[in-house]
Formats: sequence, C-alpha cells, structure tokens
Amino acid sequence: MMEKSALNCLILPALKTRYIKIMKIIIINGPNLNLLGTRETSVYGNTFFEDYFIKLTKEYKNTELTYFQSNVEGEIINKLHETGFTHDGIILNAGGYTHTSVAIADAVLAINTPVVEVHISNIFSRESYRHNSLIAPACKGSIAGFGLMGYKMAIESLLMEE
Repeated sequence: MMEKSALNCLILPALKTRYIKIMKIIIINGPNLNLLGTRETSVYGNTFFEDYFIKLTKEYKNTELTYFQSNVEGEIINKLHETGFTHDGIILNAGGYTHTSVAIADAVLAINTPVVEVHISNIFSRESYRHNSLIAPACKGSIAGFGLMGYKMAIESLLMEE
C-alpha cells in the first residue's frame, strides 16, 4: 500500500537492495597448454581449452572470467603483475615452468591476489622431476590430477573466499 506525504509525493515501501559482487578471475596457462586437445591426449585429454573455457563462462555467469595463455615466462610474469592487484583470483597452470621458475614463484609472492595452482595431470604420478613445484608454496592451494575439472575446482575455491 502506498502512502502520500504532506507534500503530495508518493512514499514507496522500502525496497531491499542486494548487491552482488562480480568476482574477477583470470586463468593463466603456461607453455604448451595452447595445444590442449591435440597434445598427448592420453595425458591431457582431447578437449581444446577454448571450448572448455566457453563452458566455464556459461556456468559461472556471475563471475568475470578471462583467459590468458603464453609460452613465454616473462609474459606470464607480466600478466601476474598486471592482474595481481585488480582481480579477485588467479588460476595458474604454469606448465613446465612449475618445476623450474623461481621468477614466476617470486611474481606470485609479490602480488595481493590469491593464486590457485592447477595441473591437468597428476604431477606426482609422472616423471620424478615433475614432483616438485616451485610455485606451490606461494599459492593459496594446488589442484592436480583431475583433468580440466581442476579449473572448475579452483574457481569454486576462490568463490568460497568471497
């Protein structure tokens, strides 16, 4: 029921306003991950990442998801610096740099945004040189061995932070 004030204006019942924060999450994929869908399909599957990313964006409509891939270590570091103070979460699959890049680990330590490390394969069931991640200690957490679903798990973990 609407009331009129002394000034003959309508007074509307109070509306409950709920603001939904849209989280900004970027997925950063490292070397050779541009070849997903064709590269070692017995290990990485036959789904192209771009196709999987479209599914993720449809599923997480209230999340601003973006994607970046580079085979160049410095470009990955630059993207971490660029997004590490403006985004709510970063999902990082550094590929082979996981096991070798002190510089990427340092870049993760230098930013404020939480980073979740993701690996499509179980790095602990592969060659021994893959068992050590230089990046993991700098990250909020690590997910390995669940295929592309690991990216979804990482998104869910970041959304729980909200």
